[in-house]
Amino acid sequence: MKDWNEECAVFGVWGDPEAARMCFLGLYAQQHRGQEAAGVALLSEKPDSRSGKLDHKVIKGEGLVADVLGRLRVETEEASAGIGHVRYSTSGKKSSYNIQPIAAKLYNGPVSIAHNGHLTNAHIVKDQLKEKGAIYQGTSDTETILHLIAQSRTDDLVESLKLAMPQVEGAYSLLVLGHNKMAAMRDPWGFRPLSLGVRETQDGKKAWVLASETCAFDLIGAQFVRDIEPGEIWWVDENGTHSAKLDLKRPTKQCVFEHVYFSRPDSIVFGQSVYLARQAMGIELAKEKPVEADVVIPVPDSGVPAALGYSKESGIPFDFGVIRNHYVGRTFIQPSDQLRQFSVKMKLNPQAAVLKGKRVIIIDDSLVRGTTSRQIIRLVKQAGAKEVHFRVASPPTTGPCYYGVDTPKKEDLIACQMSEDEICKAIEADSLAYLSLESLKTSVLKNQTHSKEYSYCQACFDGKYPTEIFEH
Repeated sequence: MKDWNEECAVFGVWGDPEAARMCFLGLYAQQHRGQEAAGVALLSEKPDSRSGKLDHKVIKGEGLVADVLGRLRVETEEASAGIGHVRYSTSGKKSSYNIQPIAAKLYNGPVSIAHNGHLTNAHIVKDQLKEKGAIYQGTSDTETILHLIAQSRTDDLVESLKLAMPQVEGAYSLLVLGHNKMAAMRDPWGFRPLSLGVRETQDGKKAWVLASETCAFDLIGAQFVRDIEPGEIWWVDENGTHSAKLDLKRPTKQCVFEHVYFSRPDSIVFGQSVYLARQAMGIELAKEKPVEADVVIPVPDSGVPAALGYSKESGIPFDFGVIRNHYVGRTFIQPSDQLRQFSVKMKLNPQAAVLKGKRVIIIDDSLVRGTTSRQIIRLVKQAGAKEVHFRVASPPTTGPCYYGVDTPKKEDLIACQMSEDEICKAIEADSLAYLSLESLKTSVLKNQTHSKEYSYCQACFDGKYPTEIFEH
């Protein structure tokens, strides 16, 4: 339903005899972040006959986690370490080679990479590497990282990362699996989340796990330890865990849209409960943009916490005026041209019993193109609503993202083309209002655990991009 497509998610585990199963479950919990493709790279139990190093077994393909990996595909795999990835393409065409983890046998042994984010200078570095003889198999910017590791000329995986990553700019939360260690890394800005956890294995030992979101830890019974810090390289090997910082000083710029829309509400992201942040957005929205009405309804599912907050603050009853069909809209469903006009009705169905004769407030997390919002408002009015007031729990979206999110171009963003009154008329609402940027900041900070400073990238709202944006 959204014009913002969730970027990607990564998951890694080290020291667990059930690593293959853990990778499957960890990716399954993060399916919302990427539904185009999935894959895992598992560290084999037997050394390669020629190199003497443990090799990788890679299983990946297009589709959902359950379809690509499935229990029958992973339950027979024996591995004590592995990394995984779910993908929505933010860079690169839909090619089988672009599906992650991307793996290769390098000078320092087998290396597999899972990457959440987008490198803003990838095309520049790629051209430089090609001039030196690098041969690219796909079009993903993640492959550039693999080539930089290959050219580092060191047989130590962590040292190769220290040499490679200062050459790239942009967003990366990265997992890299070698033959004798697993490394995790975040860019110095900290755009994308990456959390460290620990779980007790069946034999009573400690296994280390990493994930884009903590909801993955909940599923596998792991305990959250801490976030990987911006600019940090964390790794684990037979000698235990280690950490180092890149000598790259940047102000922290975490993606605020993780709280607005991308992350699952039951995750803790950047030290903040996503659910409580969204509920706080609804509370602030009710304070700023009140309107007389009979019922508050969310655009399911991402609008639910904000709608609950709006209802709580305003005193207007909350209800589910639109019911979502959760079995429609996945990547394998391709409606015919004749059915495209019914795409919203296939997914959302209004309840006349809740809406008829009512003044309705619809709460959504964001408003991007406006097309879907107009269709939802029409459905609600057709179900008998007397008035429909549209409230958006974030500021007007005025810029695309260059840090790992597939977003419309600037000319396709309705807030760049129309005034608020014009948008209200275009989506056929009786009134329209957005949450202010200041109230968004207040909402994000309200329940933050480890910092009271606002350290977020909000370029999609204010156009202030932290890094240079290279045209290509």
